[in-house]
Parts: sequence; structure tokens; C-alpha cells
Amino acid sequence: MDKRKKVFDGVETELYNALDKPFDFAEEGRKTALICESGPLIRVKIGNILEEMGYYITEAANAHDSVIHMQDHAYQLIVVNESFDTENSVDNVLLKYIRNLPMTVRRDIFVVMLSVGIGTMDAMIAFKESVNLIINLDNIDGARAILERGIAENEAFYSTFKNAKREAGHL
Repeated sequence: MDKRKKVFDGVETELYNALDKPFDFAEEGRKTALICESGPLIRVKIGNILEEMGYYITEAANAHDSVIHMQDHAYQLIVVNESFDTENSVDNVLLKYIRNLPMTVRRDIFVVMLSVGIGTMDAMIAFKESVNLIINLDNIDGARAILERGIAENEAFYSTFKNAKREAGHL
């Protein structure tokens, strides 16, 4: 029997392997984040910021790995470089995967796209790219404040919606 199944645009995944599930026994209520960044300095900087903010971290090695991680765990935060494992955001497998998630799933994930050419907190491009926030790599030293502001704005924007879902028993 084949141990792989096709999940998205040629991405195949192995059957369940507990060694690949770092959060199966994570502390309940603790938020998790997926980092999809090829540059080691940026990856470490983002990882340190997110750990300081109280997130458990997973780092994806490539696009295939990132999609498998997303299938195995519902992350609250994903940080992805626009050129992670590709040349641009249009061909980015993870961003394509996120764009195709059901809206009920997508609204519970805060997606940050790291960019070299797009301005930090450009809401129109963020909307076009189906992400919640953009951080230009020139502003990476201020990433914690930018993330905190973006997350707070997102929570405020969706608070009524999430409260209604909770009261209806859907959250």
C-alpha cells in the first residue's frame, strides 16, 4: 500500500509519524507558530521574538515541509518569506496553500509575509496576498512591535465575529 497521499499541487505527505509532531504534547493553551524563512539570521531573529511573545516554534525546511506541518497542526501564527523555497510570492506553495484554506480555518491563523520589496504594514498588498501583515525586511529590527500591533488590530477586528462563534458553540 502506498504510504503517501497527494495533498496540494504535487505535494505529497507521509502517513502519521509522531516524531514529526512537535506539538502533540504541547502545553494546552500555548500558541504555536510556523516560521518559513530560508535566511538563518532572519529565522533566528523571528524565532527569538516569537519565543519572547510566548509561542512554541516550528521551523520549516522548505515549502513541502511547511505544508506537511500545517496539515499536522493548526498554527495560530505563520511567518513566511515571500520567496521561501521559490522566487516570488506568486509561486510560493505555502501562500497558495493558505489562500485555498476554508475561511473558517484561515480566520484563526495570523499570516505574516516577510518581503524585500513591499512596505511594512501595507494593508492593500496584504489583502491581495491573502496575508494579515507584511513586514519589510528593512524593518526586521522592529518586528516585535510590528507583530504586536498587527495581532492586536486583527484581534480587535475579529473580536465580534469570534465572540458570536463562541456563543454559538463553534469556537
